[in-house]
Parts: sequence; C-alpha cells; structure tokens
Amino acid sequence: MNFTATGIPYGQTHSFSKIVLDYLNESEALQSFYHLFPRRESLAAAIKAKSQHHQNRQLLSDALTAQYQNLDKTPALTNNIGLLKQPNTFTITTAHQPNIFTGPLYFVYKILHAVKLAEYCHSLYPEYNFVPVYYMGSEDADLDELGHIYLNGEKLEWNTKQTGAVGRMTVDNELLQLINRIESEIGVQPYGMDIMKAVRMFYGKGTNIQTATLGFVNYLFGSYGLVVLVPDNPLLKSVAVDLFKDELMQQHSSGIVARTAQLLEDAGYKAQAHGRDINLFYLMDNGERLRIEKEGGKWKVLGSAISFNETELLTELQSNPARFSPNVILRGLFQEMILPDIIFIGGGGSWPTGLN
Repeated sequence: MNFTATGIPYGQTHSFSKIVLDYLNESEALQSFYHLFPRRESLAAAIKAKSQHHQNRQLLSDALTAQYQNLDKTPALTNNIGLLKQPNTFTITTAHQPNIFTGPLYFVYKILHAVKLAEYCHSLYPEYNFVPVYYMGSEDADLDELGHIYLNGEKLEWNTKQTGAVGRMTVDNELLQLINRIESEIGVQPYGMDIMKAVRMFYGKGTNIQTATLGFVNYLFGSYGLVVLVPDNPLLKSVAVDLFKDELMQQHSSGIVARTAQLLEDAGYKAQAHGRDINLFYLMDNGERLRIEKEGGKWKVLGSAISFNETELLTELQSNPARFSPNVILRGLFQEMILPDIIFIGGGGSWPTGLN
C-alpha cells in the first residue's frame, strides 16, 4: 500500500489544553508535578521504581481468572494473565468508562496505544514482560456521557430509566431497540453483520453493562493479549481497605489535592479536578452510587436513610469493601495498588502518556 504520512504538531490541532501542550514541551513550570517524562530512557527508572513496590499478584491473577471464566480466552490473553503473577511483568494501562458499544473512537485508540506500547517496551527490554490493560471505569454514573453513540452524524441515545453506576445497569428493551436501529444502518456495511452478531451476543437482555463491555472488548482485542480489568470486584477492593479507611477517617486526600490544585493555579494553569472531604461513594444494592459525607459523629449516605457510626462504618468496610467506590481523586491510587503499572495512557482531558 502506498501512502504519505504527515505529522501535525499537537498545538496545531487546537484540541489540547495549555497544560497538555506545556507538558509535551517539557515546560519548566510543570516539571515539579511529575517524576519521569515519557521517553525511552525513563523506562528503566520506572521499572526499577515499580519493582520496589509489593503487590499481591496472585490476588490479581485470581480476580482475572474468575472474571474471564465465562468468556473465550485467546492464547495471548491466557499467557498475559499468567505473566502477571511474575515479578518481571509490568502493565501498560489505559482507562475509560464503559460507553455503550465502545462509544467515541478514542476509546479504541487508547486501547490500541496500550497494545502497541507494550510491544515496543518489550522490544527495548526483552527480559521483562509488558501487558496491555484496559481498566474499566464501570462505577461512574454519568449516563449522559456514556449512554449514546453517533452514527452518520446522528446522536442515538439509550433512553433508559435506570440510574446509578452505569456498569451495573442492565440491558433493557430500550437498549435492544437501539441495537436494532444501529443494525439497520451498519448491517449492510463490510463486516457489519459480524460486528452486530457480537453486539447481540454480549449485550443480551438482563446482562449488566460492565459484563457486556468486558465481553465485547475481549472480542475486539483479546487476540492482542489485552487484559480487561473490571475493578468493581470484592477481591480487588479488599486490597484498598486501608486506603478507604484513611479516606473515611482522616480525609487526607482532600488536603493534598487542594494544595496541588493551588500550586497549578499559581503556575498559571487550571486545575482539572477538585476533591471533596470524602472522595468515596457508596454503591447500593439497586445500583445507585451515592456520596458519603461525615456530619458530626455520623457518616451519611446522601440520598438514602443509611448512616453509620464509626464502629458500624469500619465493620461495613471490612465486610463489604465492594460497596465503597472511589471517585476520580482516589481511582488512580486504587489502580496503582492492584496493577503493576509503569505507564498510564490518559485521554485528551488528562495528561498524555506518562510514566508512573
């Protein structure tokens, strides 16, 4: 195939914020906010630093084995799940919410970036293993952002009455109607019926969205060895009990985030996230994801009749860690606790590829 490739500087795309462009240009004003810049020579330092961290790799492997028990696994995927138990294996991770049918194209681009970057890192350091991971933000509750796609310029929406964590919502008649609508257009395209067959296989009525997304993304990328991680899992959440306890009892994260946000603003940038006093939600049995606030000696689940005193709250945390859901402030830290990450690939709203 003959083609001509033309590179376009990030600044000329008019698609990135000042903080992203300055980061890519290694602006001195930002250098105190990160440890390693993503370049080839930084990889060895990242590997060395991550090797010093203790992580429960067996627990991660057990969680993934259970997660995939009802899905077909390619040899590449099976191999990568096994490699995660070895201390010389590291992950190249991207994260995204479970947009229906993958949603925007950068959902796919970020995953392909992780796959290619894992291959590249292994070519540089063949004595180490690098596994691409898609970390699913299935506990987010923003259906307005996740519940639609654009097809031929038309916005098609999932008009469900369900609320709460999108990953825990289930495929209903409204979503099946949307699938019928999509098939009427793309079914006649090359490979269109193959894609629709897979959509119907995984988005069956009554299936929750995180399970459907897991199956569909595995169908699309499993042959590349991509590991999909669904963190809404009691075993994985058990790793973060001490983190969640500190957040509930001491609220350390809000002060750290506030100080960093102020430093960013003093340097001339707009902070992209601001913490709350408690950066945890409570996941109800009906799928609702409700904020936790402390009032006096009580921790209240807003929008419900549930409240805990200190003893009751700590008992609930130990018994049911999966009911506690980190927001954007704590999510990255939780991710680092369960994955041996050395590189994280963010989207356009966050900093680009960075070494942890």
